[in-house]
Amino acid sequence: MLHVNYQEWNQTPQDLRNLGLTADHQRTRERFLALYDIAMGQNTIQVAKETGRHHQSIMAWVHKYNQQGAESLFYQRSGGRSPLFVKK
Repeated sequence: MLHVNYQEWNQTPQDLRNLGLTADHQRTRERFLALYDIAMGQNTIQVAKETGRHHQSIMAWVHKYNQQGAESLFYQRSGGRSPLFVKK
């Protein structure tokens, strides 16, 4: 069974939830809330149905977090045109 190794990064499920509620970018919030749901006992299929993401994407987020920690899940713009309007 897939699980979130939050103890390895000195975090709790509540820390994941807080990151999911307060992160600046929507994609970052989505990732941490998915990790929180899995830490609370849901499986990737359930989380995928709730978020509209593929279950393998959810699994990739969990593996990335387990291997590299929270910083690896923060959204980083990877290129393309800059948005015309920046929300502040």
